[in-house]
Amino acid sequence: MSAVRTPAADAGREPGLCPVTVDLLDALLAIEVEAYTFPWTRGNFIDALAAGYIARALVLPGRILLGYYVAMVGVDELHLLNLTVAPQQQGCGHARRLLASVYDQARSCGLAAIWLEVRESNARARALYLREGFTEAGRRRDYYPAPLGRHEDAILMTRGPAA
Repeated sequence: MSAVRTPAADAGREPGLCPVTVDLLDALLAIEVEAYTFPWTRGNFIDALAAGYIARALVLPGRILLGYYVAMVGVDELHLLNLTVAPQQQGCGHARRLLASVYDQARSCGLAAIWLEVRESNARARALYLREGFTEAGRRRDYYPAPLGRHEDAILMTRGPAA
């Protein structure tokens, strides 16, 4: 997998979606570790793939990874577990492209709702989800680990796949 590049270097090249496979894990983990203080582990991703969760990567020609998501089908709902865009690629519309794929997956499975949790402190992601038609549906107290042994609340958000 090629290294993540800057948006200017990739001007005019169209990214596409592909299934996340084990051969993408090194590049995916490099983004995960850069993007989060408490990243998913290789084991988390392998477990998700082994369980048959929906996992898609957004890549440029040459297999340059821009972002990815992992989602789990539940009873009448899709639960978005992880959606990440490489920090150098944020602000380029890649999260919206990944979310469009999430919506397509939910519709194709005939699911009525999409659910996710987002850190209370992640104002940028929360704003994106609100712009995308998600609404805040609740709070999970002390859901995420935080520095110094503390925990942070998650904001539970939902929307329909066709919203």
